[in-house]
Amino acid sequence: MILVRAAFLPLTDSAVLVAAREQGFAAANGIDLELVRTTSWATLRDRLVYGQVQAAQMLAPLAVAVTLGLSQQPAALSAPFKLNGNGNMLVMSGEFAAALEPDLPARLADPLGTSHDFATAIGLFRRKPVIGIVHRFSGHALMLRYWLGSAGIDPDRDVVLRVLPPSLTVEAMRLGEIDGFIAGDPWPAAAIAHGLAEAVAIGARIWQRGVEKVLALRTDWMEANADTVDRLLLALAQAARWCDDPANRGALAALLARPAYVGEPADLIEAGLSGTLLARHGAPAIDEPDFLLFHREATAFPWRSQALWIYSQLVRWRQAEPSAEAEAAAGAVFRPDVYRRALGGSGEPMPGASMKLEGAVAAPTGVGAHRAALTLGPDRFFDGRVFDPECLAEYLAGFGPSAR
Repeated sequence: MILVRAAFLPLTDSAVLVAAREQGFAAANGIDLELVRTTSWATLRDRLVYGQVQAAQMLAPLAVAVTLGLSQQPAALSAPFKLNGNGNMLVMSGEFAAALEPDLPARLADPLGTSHDFATAIGLFRRKPVIGIVHRFSGHALMLRYWLGSAGIDPDRDVVLRVLPPSLTVEAMRLGEIDGFIAGDPWPAAAIAHGLAEAVAIGARIWQRGVEKVLALRTDWMEANADTVDRLLLALAQAARWCDDPANRGALAALLARPAYVGEPADLIEAGLSGTLLARHGAPAIDEPDFLLFHREATAFPWRSQALWIYSQLVRWRQAEPSAEAEAAAGAVFRPDVYRRALGGSGEPMPGASMKLEGAVAAPTGVGAHRAALTLGPDRFFDGRVFDPECLAEYLAGFGPSAR
């Protein structure tokens, strides 16, 4: 057995790693998978970069940011496997949300209209709203910025973005330190269940099938341990298939509810797994079947175009200096070549391309694939924009003079 230590945070989307260990998929592929529970993304980043662990559940933009040296000395990371798509939600206090559309299904079904209502609510609120984000380089934070920007809200001027670990968001709401937050499940659900917040926007409706967490590896370790990486990816693909099977939701929720993993009630976790979302305490649940994806539609495939969309947003919000070298380095963080090498003989559907137009799929669409038929689900952005990874400068110019 080959020991692989992997860091994770207590989030529902740690499910694939947890299932790989607890359901025996890792062991069956010769991997002794040791999971290291971590509180903050900064600590998880450092554990991976400095070799305390060999792998990590990581925010996709953080893997890009570390490679580009945006928060420390550059350290080359690779993401050969995506652990999930979507799974996050923006929640705000009832006091703030009182200025928004009161009909919750209507509010959540219209992200564009709600973003403009949000802009009005900022002016009516008693202070500049403080919104918690789990890391400045998180997919949640980029989605929030994208959504706010659509209504002319400057996220660096009109609101206060405060970084705090996901597991501390509910307590920060309780203490009044923040007015809302955007994070992965189950923490928004927990805030709503406690009557502290209500849903304002669902990540899956801002960007359908948006990129979330990835399996991150130090590039040098990945290249020196190809056989171990292939075994690990095969185990994770089997675990992801198990996690996405509705018949396993109860068992998966029970696993995640253990104190060693997420430590929140199983029924709360299972609701997120099934896409049955509580949007306001005491209100009927809202059905969002694509709230959190693990396996179907090649969720795990690391499209390089998604890494480049992340880079485009880092440039847009002046978090990264644009250059041809940075663009190439960002795109190379996602490693479809390693994914194909590891899983090419497994029967997993294998996209024939490594990039695609992000936001162009409006309905389930069959695409060219190796080994098995592959249908991609809708991947639209709420504002209808389409990202062409080969026309990045033109894409950024479409956001106006505030973008580079």
